[in-house]
Amino acid sequence: MGRFVSVVAVLLIAMPASAKTAAKKTKPSLTPESQACYKCHSQKTPAIAQQWADSKHATFGVGCYECHQANAEDADAFAHYGRTIATIVTPKDCGSCHVQESEEFTQSHHAQATQFIGSLDNVLGELAEGSLAAANGCWQCHGSTVRLLLGSDGKPATDEKGKPKIDPLTWPNTGIGRVNLDGSRGSCTACHSRHVFSRAMGRYPDTCGKCHMGPDHPQIEIYNESKHGIAFRARQADMHLESESWVLGKDYSAAPTCPTCHMSATATQAVTHDVGARISWTLRPVISKKLENWEARRGKMQEMCGHCHGPDFVKAFYMQYDKTIDFYNDKFAKPAQQIMDALRAKKKITPDPFDDKIEWTFYLLWHHEGRRARMGASMQGPDYVQWHGFFEMAQHFYFELIPEAQQLAGDDPELKKVISDVLDQPEHAWRKGLGPEERQKILDFYKQRYGE
Repeated sequence: MGRFVSVVAVLLIAMPASAKTAAKKTKPSLTPESQACYKCHSQKTPAIAQQWADSKHATFGVGCYECHQANAEDADAFAHYGRTIATIVTPKDCGSCHVQESEEFTQSHHAQATQFIGSLDNVLGELAEGSLAAANGCWQCHGSTVRLLLGSDGKPATDEKGKPKIDPLTWPNTGIGRVNLDGSRGSCTACHSRHVFSRAMGRYPDTCGKCHMGPDHPQIEIYNESKHGIAFRARQADMHLESESWVLGKDYSAAPTCPTCHMSATATQAVTHDVGARISWTLRPVISKKLENWEARRGKMQEMCGHCHGPDFVKAFYMQYDKTIDFYNDKFAKPAQQIMDALRAKKKITPDPFDDKIEWTFYLLWHHEGRRARMGASMQGPDYVQWHGFFEMAQHFYFELIPEAQQLAGDDPELKKVISDVLDQPEHAWRKGLGPEERQKILDFYKQRYGE
Protein backbone atom coordinates (compact mmCIF):
# COMPACT_ATOMS: atom_id res chain seq x y z
CA MET A 1 0.00 0.00 0.00
CA GLY A 2 3.01 2.36 0.05
CA ARG A 3 3.43 4.87 2.83
CA PHE A 4 -0.15 6.02 3.20
CA VAL A 5 -3.78 5.21 2.77
CA SER A 6 -5.78 8.15 1.50
CA VAL A 7 -9.39 7.15 2.11
CA VAL A 8 -10.71 10.28 0.43
CA ALA A 9 -8.57 9.76 -2.66
CA VAL A 10 -9.32 6.08 -2.99
CA LEU A 11 -13.06 6.65 -2.74
CA LEU A 12 -12.97 9.40 -5.30
CA ILE A 13 -10.86 7.42 -7.75
CA ALA A 14 -13.44 4.65 -7.56
CA MET A 15 -16.40 6.98 -8.02
CA PRO A 16 -18.32 7.15 -11.29
CA ALA A 17 -17.99 10.31 -13.38
CA SER A 18 -21.17 11.84 -11.97
CA ALA A 19 -19.91 11.44 -8.41
CA LYS A 20 -16.56 12.93 -9.33
CA THR A 21 -18.31 15.96 -10.78
CA ALA A 22 -20.23 16.37 -7.55
CA ALA A 23 -17.00 15.96 -5.59
CA LYS A 24 -15.42 18.79 -7.57
CA LYS A 25 -18.28 21.09 -6.67
CA THR A 26 -18.16 20.27 -2.98
CA LYS A 27 -14.33 20.36 -2.81
CA PRO A 28 -13.63 17.80 -0.06
CA SER A 29 -11.97 19.21 3.01
CA LEU A 30 -8.32 18.56 3.62
CA THR A 31 -7.31 16.39 6.51
CA PRO A 32 -6.08 18.37 9.53
CA GLU A 33 -2.53 17.21 8.78
CA SER A 34 -2.60 18.58 5.22
CA GLN A 35 -4.29 21.76 6.34
CA ALA A 36 -1.35 22.36 8.66
CA CYS A 37 1.11 21.60 5.87
CA TYR A 38 -0.60 24.00 3.48
CA LYS A 39 -0.83 26.80 6.05
CA CYS A 40 2.90 26.62 6.77
CA HIS A 41 4.12 26.06 3.21
CA SER A 42 1.96 28.88 1.88
CA GLN A 43 4.45 31.08 3.70
CA LYS A 44 7.68 29.12 3.36
CA THR A 45 7.32 27.75 -0.19
CA PRO A 46 4.42 29.72 -1.68
CA ALA A 47 4.98 28.63 -5.28
CA ILE A 48 4.78 24.96 -4.34
CA ALA A 49 1.66 25.62 -2.27
CA GLN A 50 0.01 27.44 -5.16
CA GLN A 51 0.94 24.73 -7.64
CA TRP A 52 -0.74 22.18 -5.42
CA ALA A 53 -3.79 24.43 -4.96
CA ASP A 54 -4.17 24.49 -8.76
CA SER A 55 -3.88 20.71 -9.04
CA LYS A 56 -6.40 17.93 -9.44
CA HIS A 57 -5.22 16.56 -6.11
CA ALA A 58 -6.47 19.70 -4.38
CA THR A 59 -9.84 19.32 -6.09
CA PHE A 60 -10.22 15.87 -4.55
CA GLY A 61 -8.87 16.77 -1.13
CA VAL A 62 -5.54 14.96 -1.51
CA GLY A 63 -2.96 17.09 0.24
CA CYS A 64 0.67 17.18 1.27
CA TYR A 65 0.36 14.68 4.09
CA GLU A 66 -1.45 12.05 2.03
CA CYS A 67 1.52 11.86 -0.33
CA HIS A 68 4.42 12.46 2.04
CA GLN A 69 3.22 10.41 5.02
CA ALA A 70 5.72 7.73 6.02
CA ASN A 71 6.02 4.82 8.39
CA ALA A 72 8.56 5.16 11.18
CA GLU A 73 10.55 2.20 9.83
CA ASP A 74 10.96 3.72 6.35
CA ALA A 75 14.58 4.44 5.53
CA ASP A 76 14.03 8.15 4.87
CA ALA A 77 11.30 8.80 7.45
CA PHE A 78 11.67 11.67 9.90
CA ALA A 79 9.60 13.50 12.45
CA HIS A 80 8.22 16.82 11.27
CA TYR A 81 6.00 18.90 13.54
CA GLY A 82 4.55 15.86 15.23
CA ARG A 83 4.10 13.83 12.04
CA THR A 84 6.23 11.21 10.33
CA ILE A 85 6.93 12.05 6.71
CA ALA A 86 9.47 11.45 3.93
CA THR A 87 10.86 13.84 1.35
CA ILE A 88 10.77 11.60 -1.73
CA VAL A 89 7.38 10.50 -3.03
CA THR A 90 7.79 7.35 -5.09
CA PRO A 91 5.71 5.35 -7.58
CA LYS A 92 4.91 3.01 -4.71
CA ASP A 93 3.31 5.92 -2.87
CA CYS A 94 1.45 7.12 -5.96
CA GLY A 95 0.33 3.55 -6.56
CA SER A 96 -1.75 3.60 -3.39
CA CYS A 97 -4.36 5.44 -5.45
CA HIS A 98 -3.12 5.11 -9.03
CA VAL A 99 -2.89 1.34 -8.97
CA GLN A 100 -3.07 0.52 -12.67
CA GLU A 101 -0.79 3.36 -13.71
CA SER A 102 1.80 2.28 -11.17
CA GLU A 103 1.68 -1.36 -12.27
CA GLU A 104 1.98 -0.47 -15.96
CA PHE A 105 4.85 1.89 -15.32
CA THR A 106 6.68 -0.66 -13.18
CA GLN A 107 6.71 -3.17 -16.05
CA SER A 108 7.79 -0.57 -18.61
CA HIS A 109 11.21 0.09 -20.07
CA HIS A 110 11.17 3.48 -18.36
CA ALA A 111 11.24 1.84 -14.93
CA GLN A 112 14.40 -0.07 -15.92
CA ALA A 113 16.29 3.04 -17.06
CA THR A 114 18.99 2.75 -14.39
CA GLN A 115 20.10 -0.50 -16.02
CA PHE A 116 22.31 1.68 -18.22
CA ILE A 117 24.64 1.75 -15.21
CA GLY A 118 27.43 -0.64 -16.16
CA SER A 119 26.86 -0.04 -19.88
CA LEU A 120 29.26 1.75 -22.21
CA ASP A 121 27.25 4.94 -21.73
CA ASN A 122 27.86 4.83 -18.01
CA VAL A 123 31.52 3.90 -18.41
CA LEU A 124 31.95 7.13 -20.34
CA GLY A 125 30.08 9.17 -17.76
CA GLU A 126 31.58 7.63 -14.65
CA LEU A 127 35.16 7.07 -15.78
CA ALA A 128 36.20 8.86 -18.96
CA GLU A 129 34.21 12.02 -18.21
CA GLY A 130 33.96 11.81 -14.43
CA SER A 131 31.39 10.95 -11.79
CA LEU A 132 29.86 14.42 -11.62
CA ALA A 133 29.14 14.26 -15.34
CA ALA A 134 27.08 11.18 -14.61
CA ALA A 135 25.37 12.61 -11.53
CA ASN A 136 24.38 15.87 -13.20
CA GLY A 137 23.91 14.41 -16.65
CA CYS A 138 23.07 10.73 -17.07
CA TRP A 139 21.28 10.24 -13.76
CA GLN A 140 18.99 13.22 -14.21
CA CYS A 141 17.19 11.31 -16.97
CA HIS A 142 17.99 7.67 -16.30
CA GLY A 143 17.80 7.95 -12.54
CA SER A 144 20.21 7.19 -9.75
CA THR A 145 20.20 4.65 -6.97
CA VAL A 146 19.21 6.89 -4.07
CA ARG A 147 21.39 6.39 -1.02
CA LEU A 148 21.57 7.74 2.52
CA LEU A 149 24.80 9.14 3.86
CA LEU A 150 26.29 7.02 6.64
CA GLY A 151 27.85 8.21 9.84
CA SER A 152 31.11 6.96 11.37
CA ASP A 153 29.13 4.24 13.12
CA GLY A 154 27.86 2.88 9.81
CA LYS A 155 24.29 3.99 10.51
CA PRO A 156 22.36 6.55 8.45
CA ALA A 157 23.54 10.06 9.24
CA THR A 158 20.97 12.64 10.33
CA ASP A 159 20.90 16.40 10.64
CA GLU A 160 20.32 18.31 13.87
CA LYS A 161 16.56 17.70 13.57
CA GLY A 162 16.94 13.95 13.11
CA LYS A 163 16.24 14.00 9.37
CA PRO A 164 18.15 11.33 7.41
CA LYS A 165 20.74 12.82 5.07
CA ILE A 166 20.26 11.76 1.47
CA ASP A 167 23.48 11.52 -0.53
CA PRO A 168 23.37 14.72 -2.63
CA LEU A 169 25.08 12.97 -5.54
CA THR A 170 22.12 10.59 -5.82
CA TRP A 171 19.28 13.05 -5.26
CA PRO A 172 17.62 15.33 -6.30
CA ASN A 173 16.78 14.01 -9.71
CA THR A 174 13.59 12.90 -11.38
CA GLY A 175 15.23 10.12 -13.37
CA ILE A 176 12.60 7.92 -14.94
CA GLY A 177 14.19 4.73 -13.59
CA ARG A 178 15.42 6.06 -10.24
CA VAL A 179 15.85 3.32 -7.64
CA ASN A 180 14.16 4.68 -4.55
CA LEU A 181 14.85 3.91 -0.91
CA ASP A 182 11.60 1.92 -0.65
CA GLY A 183 12.75 -0.37 -3.48
CA SER A 184 10.41 1.07 -6.10
CA ARG A 185 11.72 2.30 -9.43
CA GLY A 186 11.01 5.54 -11.17
CA SER A 187 9.67 8.99 -10.60
CA CYS A 188 6.14 9.95 -11.61
CA THR A 189 7.23 13.59 -11.51
CA ALA A 190 9.54 12.97 -14.45
CA CYS A 191 6.47 13.47 -16.63
CA HIS A 192 3.89 14.99 -14.24
CA SER A 193 6.04 17.64 -12.59
CA ARG A 194 5.29 18.36 -8.96
CA HIS A 195 3.20 19.80 -7.48
CA VAL A 196 0.54 20.40 -10.12
CA PHE A 197 0.97 16.87 -11.52
CA SER A 198 -0.63 18.09 -14.74
CA ARG A 199 -2.08 15.64 -17.24
CA ALA A 200 -1.50 18.30 -19.91
CA MET A 201 2.22 18.35 -19.13
CA GLY A 202 2.34 14.58 -19.47
CA ARG A 203 0.77 14.86 -22.93
CA TYR A 204 2.99 17.70 -24.12
CA PRO A 205 5.84 16.60 -26.44
CA ASP A 206 8.48 18.81 -24.84
CA THR A 207 8.04 16.89 -21.59
CA CYS A 208 9.37 13.80 -23.34
CA GLY A 209 12.03 15.99 -24.94
CA LYS A 210 13.56 16.65 -21.51
CA CYS A 211 15.36 13.34 -21.92
CA HIS A 212 14.69 12.17 -25.47
CA MET A 213 16.93 14.72 -27.17
CA GLY A 214 20.53 15.30 -28.18
CA PRO A 215 23.10 13.65 -30.43
CA ASP A 216 22.40 10.03 -29.52
CA HIS A 217 18.59 9.97 -29.21
CA PRO A 218 17.12 13.14 -30.76
CA GLN A 219 13.47 12.11 -30.70
CA ILE A 220 12.19 15.60 -29.85
CA GLU A 221 14.24 17.21 -32.62
CA ILE A 222 13.02 14.57 -35.07
CA TYR A 223 9.44 15.08 -33.93
CA ASN A 224 9.75 18.85 -34.35
CA GLU A 225 10.86 18.53 -37.98
CA SER A 226 8.30 15.85 -38.78
CA LYS A 227 4.82 16.48 -40.15
CA HIS A 228 3.50 15.40 -36.76
CA GLY A 229 5.42 18.10 -34.91
CA ILE A 230 4.53 20.78 -37.45
CA ALA A 231 0.84 19.90 -37.14
CA PHE A 232 1.05 20.06 -33.35
CA ARG A 233 2.56 23.54 -33.31
CA ALA A 234 0.12 24.81 -35.91
CA ARG A 235 -2.94 23.45 -34.11
CA GLN A 236 -1.92 23.24 -30.47
CA ALA A 237 -5.01 25.17 -29.41
CA ASP A 238 -7.14 22.31 -30.74
CA MET A 239 -5.34 19.58 -28.80
CA HIS A 240 -7.44 19.81 -25.60
CA LEU A 241 -4.45 18.78 -23.51
CA GLU A 242 -6.27 19.42 -20.24
CA SER A 243 -9.27 17.28 -21.16
CA GLU A 244 -10.22 14.56 -18.69
CA SER A 245 -10.91 12.18 -21.58
CA TRP A 246 -8.21 12.26 -24.27
CA VAL A 247 -9.19 9.66 -26.85
CA LEU A 248 -7.73 10.07 -30.33
CA GLY A 249 -10.44 10.72 -32.89
CA LYS A 250 -12.98 11.58 -30.21
CA ASP A 251 -11.54 14.31 -28.00
CA TYR A 252 -8.90 15.60 -30.39
CA SER A 253 -7.67 15.03 -33.94
CA ALA A 254 -5.40 17.98 -34.69
CA ALA A 255 -2.06 16.19 -34.32
CA PRO A 256 -0.30 13.39 -32.47
CA THR A 257 2.16 13.94 -29.65
CA CYS A 258 4.59 11.37 -28.23
CA PRO A 259 1.99 10.05 -25.72
CA THR A 260 -0.63 9.86 -28.49
CA CYS A 261 1.31 7.14 -30.28
CA HIS A 262 3.02 5.44 -27.35
CA MET A 263 0.55 5.69 -24.47
CA SER A 264 -2.81 7.26 -25.11
CA ALA A 265 -6.26 5.81 -25.70
CA THR A 266 -8.25 5.11 -28.83
CA ALA A 267 -11.70 3.66 -29.25
CA THR A 268 -10.17 0.16 -29.05
CA GLN A 269 -7.05 0.69 -26.89
CA ALA A 270 -6.88 1.87 -23.32
CA VAL A 271 -4.32 4.37 -22.13
CA THR A 272 -1.13 2.69 -20.88
CA HIS A 273 1.88 3.81 -18.85
CA ASP A 274 3.99 1.10 -20.48
CA VAL A 275 5.65 3.25 -23.14
CA GLY A 276 7.15 0.26 -24.97
CA ALA A 277 3.89 -1.61 -25.50
CA ARG A 278 3.62 -0.40 -29.12
CA ILE A 279 7.29 -0.53 -30.15
CA SER A 280 8.38 -3.36 -32.47
CA TRP A 281 12.11 -2.63 -33.03
CA THR A 282 14.80 -1.80 -30.48
CA LEU A 283 16.93 0.97 -31.97
CA ARG A 284 19.31 1.29 -29.04
CA PRO A 285 22.03 -1.39 -29.57
CA VAL A 286 24.71 -1.71 -32.23
CA ILE A 287 22.55 -4.08 -34.27
CA SER A 288 18.80 -3.51 -34.18
CA LYS A 289 16.47 -6.42 -33.63
CA LYS A 290 12.76 -6.92 -33.38
CA LEU A 291 11.43 -7.23 -29.86
CA GLU A 292 9.62 -10.15 -28.31
CA ASN A 293 5.98 -10.23 -29.43
CA TRP A 294 6.83 -7.58 -32.00
CA GLU A 295 3.87 -8.43 -34.24
CA ALA A 296 1.38 -7.69 -31.45
CA ARG A 297 3.25 -4.54 -30.50
CA ARG A 298 3.25 -3.36 -34.10
CA GLY A 299 -0.43 -4.11 -34.47
CA LYS A 300 -1.17 -1.76 -31.58
CA MET A 301 0.91 1.03 -33.11
CA GLN A 302 -0.56 0.51 -36.57
CA GLU A 303 -4.03 0.79 -35.09
CA MET A 304 -2.96 4.19 -33.77
CA CYS A 305 -1.61 5.18 -37.19
CA GLY A 306 -4.88 4.12 -38.78
CA HIS A 307 -6.77 6.93 -37.06
CA CYS A 308 -5.06 9.45 -39.33
CA HIS A 309 -3.66 7.40 -42.23
CA GLY A 310 -5.08 4.90 -44.66
CA PRO A 311 -3.95 1.25 -44.59
CA ASP A 312 -1.82 1.57 -47.75
CA PHE A 313 0.05 4.52 -46.23
CA VAL A 314 0.70 2.64 -42.98
CA LYS A 315 1.83 -0.50 -44.78
CA ALA A 316 4.18 1.44 -47.07
CA PHE A 317 5.64 3.41 -44.17
CA TYR A 318 6.48 0.26 -42.25
CA MET A 319 8.01 -1.31 -45.34
CA GLN A 320 10.31 1.70 -45.73
CA TYR A 321 11.11 1.67 -42.03
CA ASP A 322 11.90 -2.07 -41.86
CA LYS A 323 14.07 -1.95 -44.96
CA THR A 324 15.97 1.05 -43.64
CA ILE A 325 16.76 -0.72 -40.36
CA ASP A 326 17.81 -3.89 -42.19
CA PHE A 327 19.97 -1.77 -44.50
CA TYR A 328 21.67 -0.07 -41.56
CA ASN A 329 22.32 -3.45 -39.94
CA ASP A 330 23.76 -5.01 -43.09
CA LYS A 331 25.80 -2.11 -44.46
CA PHE A 332 27.31 -0.59 -41.32
CA ALA A 333 26.45 -2.24 -38.01
CA LYS A 334 27.24 -5.92 -38.66
CA PRO A 335 30.43 -5.26 -40.69
CA ALA A 336 31.75 -2.75 -38.16
CA GLN A 337 30.99 -5.12 -35.28
CA GLN A 338 32.68 -7.97 -37.16
CA ILE A 339 35.83 -5.88 -37.61
CA MET A 340 35.88 -4.82 -33.96
CA ASP A 341 35.41 -8.41 -32.79
CA ALA A 342 38.27 -9.59 -35.01
CA LEU A 343 40.61 -6.86 -33.73
CA ARG A 344 39.78 -7.71 -30.16
CA ALA A 345 40.23 -11.44 -30.72
CA LYS A 346 43.67 -10.77 -32.16
CA LYS A 347 44.47 -8.49 -29.18
CA LYS A 348 45.01 -5.51 -31.45
CA ILE A 349 42.80 -3.59 -29.04
CA THR A 350 42.46 -4.18 -25.33
CA PRO A 351 39.41 -5.69 -23.59
CA ASP A 352 38.84 -2.36 -21.81
CA PRO A 353 36.40 0.09 -23.41
CA PHE A 354 37.46 3.46 -24.82
CA ASP A 355 41.20 3.13 -24.36
CA ASP A 356 41.73 2.70 -28.11
CA LYS A 357 40.82 5.40 -30.62
CA ILE A 358 38.93 3.03 -32.87
CA GLU A 359 36.54 2.25 -30.00
CA TRP A 360 35.49 5.91 -29.93
CA THR A 361 35.05 5.87 -33.71
CA PHE A 362 32.91 2.74 -33.51
CA TYR A 363 30.86 4.15 -30.64
CA LEU A 364 30.01 7.32 -32.53
CA LEU A 365 29.16 5.27 -35.60
CA TRP A 366 26.39 3.23 -33.98
CA HIS A 367 25.53 5.08 -30.77
CA HIS A 368 25.18 8.54 -32.28
CA GLU A 369 25.00 8.45 -36.08
CA GLY A 370 23.40 5.02 -36.36
CA ARG A 371 20.72 5.79 -33.80
CA ARG A 372 19.93 9.10 -35.45
CA ALA A 373 19.39 7.43 -38.80
CA ARG A 374 17.22 4.68 -37.33
CA MET A 375 15.18 6.99 -35.14
CA GLY A 376 14.72 9.43 -37.99
CA ALA A 377 13.30 6.62 -40.09
CA SER A 378 10.96 5.57 -37.29
CA MET A 379 9.52 9.07 -36.81
CA GLN A 380 9.57 10.60 -40.28
CA GLY A 381 12.59 12.85 -39.76
CA PRO A 382 14.37 12.87 -43.14
CA ASP A 383 17.20 15.21 -42.15
CA TYR A 384 18.14 12.86 -39.31
CA VAL A 385 18.04 9.84 -41.59
CA GLN A 386 20.28 11.50 -44.15
CA TRP A 387 22.62 14.29 -43.05
CA HIS A 388 22.74 13.56 -39.33
CA GLY A 389 22.60 9.81 -39.92
CA PHE A 390 23.73 7.86 -42.96
CA PHE A 391 25.97 10.63 -44.31
CA GLU A 392 27.98 10.83 -41.10
CA MET A 393 28.03 7.05 -40.75
CA ALA A 394 29.43 6.68 -44.26
CA GLN A 395 32.05 9.35 -43.66
CA HIS A 396 33.27 7.81 -40.44
CA PHE A 397 32.99 4.20 -41.61
CA TYR A 398 35.00 4.66 -44.81
CA PHE A 399 37.45 7.36 -43.73
CA GLU A 400 37.99 6.66 -40.05
CA LEU A 401 36.97 3.19 -38.89
CA ILE A 402 38.29 1.30 -41.94
CA PRO A 403 41.69 3.12 -42.09
CA GLU A 404 42.11 2.75 -38.33
CA ALA A 405 41.30 -0.97 -38.57
CA GLN A 406 43.75 -1.42 -41.46
CA GLN A 407 46.49 0.28 -39.49
CA LEU A 408 45.86 -1.93 -36.47
CA ALA A 409 45.71 -5.06 -38.65
CA GLY A 410 49.15 -4.40 -40.08
CA ASP A 411 50.39 -7.47 -41.94
CA ASP A 412 48.08 -9.93 -40.20
CA PRO A 413 46.56 -11.89 -43.11
CA GLU A 414 43.44 -12.95 -41.22
CA LEU A 415 42.58 -9.43 -40.16
CA LYS A 416 43.32 -8.06 -43.62
CA LYS A 417 40.93 -10.64 -45.06
CA VAL A 418 38.16 -9.72 -42.61
CA ILE A 419 38.42 -6.08 -43.69
CA SER A 420 38.66 -6.85 -47.41
CA ASP A 421 35.70 -9.25 -47.21
CA VAL A 422 33.64 -6.47 -45.67
CA LEU A 423 34.60 -4.00 -48.38
CA ASP A 424 33.86 -6.56 -51.10
CA GLN A 425 30.23 -6.75 -50.05
CA PRO A 426 27.76 -5.32 -52.60
CA GLU A 427 26.79 -2.48 -50.23
CA HIS A 428 30.30 -1.04 -50.58
CA ALA A 429 30.79 -1.57 -54.32
CA TRP A 430 30.65 2.19 -55.02
CA ARG A 431 34.22 2.46 -53.73
CA LYS A 432 35.46 0.67 -56.85
CA GLY A 433 34.55 3.73 -58.89
CA LEU A 434 31.62 4.98 -60.91
CA GLY A 435 33.14 4.57 -64.34
CA PRO A 436 33.66 7.34 -66.94
CA GLU A 437 30.09 7.24 -68.28
CA GLU A 438 28.50 7.57 -64.83
CA ARG A 439 30.88 10.38 -63.86
CA GLN A 440 30.14 12.25 -67.07
CA LYS A 441 26.40 11.84 -66.51
CA ILE A 442 26.72 13.48 -63.09
CA LEU A 443 28.83 16.34 -64.47
CA ASP A 444 26.37 16.96 -67.30
CA PHE A 445 23.48 17.09 -64.82
CA TYR A 446 25.17 19.75 -62.72
CA LYS A 447 26.19 21.80 -65.75
CA GLN A 448 22.64 21.73 -67.06
CA ARG A 449 21.17 22.69 -63.70
CA TYR A 450 23.70 25.19 -62.38
CA GLY A 451 25.68 26.23 -65.45
CA GLU A 452 29.43 26.28 -65.88
